[in-house]
Amino acid sequence: MATFRFRFEAVLSHRRAQEQRAQREVAVLERERARVEEAIRAFQRGALAARDDLREHLAAGGCVDLRAVRLQAGASLHLVHKAQRAVLELAGVHKRLEAARLDLLRAAMRRKAVEALRERRWEAWVQDHKRRETAELDELMVMRAGRAEDES
Repeated sequence: MATFRFRFEAVLSHRRAQEQRAQREVAVLERERARVEEAIRAFQRGALAARDDLREHLAAGGCVDLRAVRLQAGASLHLVHKAQRAVLELAGVHKRLEAARLDLLRAAMRRKAVEALRERRWEAWVQDHKRRETAELDELMVMRAGRAEDES
């Protein structure tokens, strides 16, 4: 029995591999985005905690330790600066992620195009196979009918 062979199976495999690479790249960038976003949240929480500590030191009655207040303010500013740098890093990650998603979309479209070609070729092969079987059956029936006439 004949079997269907798609001539461009290697191309389809290559397109699938390209799409998987693009998916992995998007996943790596998504993890990096999540890591940077969590770092930003941590810096913001730390800056808020430092401000709260500063407020407590300033609100405390009596003698205010200016050195501790200065250190707290410096720590808060340092965390705000780190958060700002992380925001810039996040912007870069978003740009790379957008480009990677576009690459993934293109890779998926290229794969689907070859899969659509494969499907059309499969359907044409099935139709051709059915047509040949029908022709062979017709030929057998004609031969059988001819033999039956010869015997009578």
